[in-house]
Amino acid sequence: MSRKRKTTAINNIVVVSDLHVGSLVGLMQPSGMPMDEGMIARPSRQTKWLWQRWQEFWAWIKEPCHGEPYAVVVNGDALDGAPHGSKAEATHNLAMQRRAAYDILKPIVEACEGRYYHIRGTEAHVGKSSEEEESLAEALGAIPDEDGRRARYELWIRIGAGNAHFAHHIGTTSSMAYETSAVQKELQESYSEAARWGHEPPNVIVRSHRHRMVETRIASSKGYAIACVTAGWQLKTPFAYKIPGGRVAAAQVGGTVVRCGDKDVYTRHKVWGVPHSREEVSHA
Repeated sequence: MSRKRKTTAINNIVVVSDLHVGSLVGLMQPSGMPMDEGMIARPSRQTKWLWQRWQEFWAWIKEPCHGEPYAVVVNGDALDGAPHGSKAEATHNLAMQRRAAYDILKPIVEACEGRYYHIRGTEAHVGKSSEEEESLAEALGAIPDEDGRRARYELWIRIGAGNAHFAHHIGTTSSMAYETSAVQKELQESYSEAARWGHEPPNVIVRSHRHRMVETRIASSKGYAIACVTAGWQLKTPFAYKIPGGRVAAAQVGGTVVRCGDKDVYTRHKVWGVPHSREEVSHA
């Protein structure tokens, strides 16, 4: 799909990740998700709530972006696929999942005037070498990398006077006490690698995959060096109830804005915690 793209430098990047379209607890339009034989999967009470937050998020970005133009990065796992034999999908037909994801993301691409980048996610969700996300990104007209890939493994991008680095994966933990450990390590290793080879280090590192927002930052000559992980757009899956930490923690949904202000590059996050299940009344 060809689309006229703006090339002027910008000061704002809006990041969303882990939409998991196709999952019964992933992002789904109010009209439902068409399936292969003409049936339609209808949104549940919970996914209706999730869609409302999605709409609120895109309204919210006007404030941290100061009404200025912005780019959009989908930081991986736009589709749910059929991970590890899961039965928690509306359909395992990935063509249907891609079509539903396209319908959700097309207005987003149009709103950012084609300044759209797509990062490859997890093979269990989006296929070997992220073939499903490559097809989706191509249909949406994502900006290709130097080798022509519409969905890329990483993105280095200038934002105002600074730069940012995006990739999907980051280490995880089963303990909330160590949520920042892998994130801080990623930041320190990026600066070590930059010094080793004489490259410019990133002002901001953005990762996803965990579905939980966390940020760490340290002072630098440019203000702060920041590493953050984005929230996702999927509610708790059956897998989440099996892992330590996951079964007691509320799901988080939301996204991030990376902005270059008058003096430095910084982040703003909009995150919602999912309300817990209704309390039951005990009976004698």
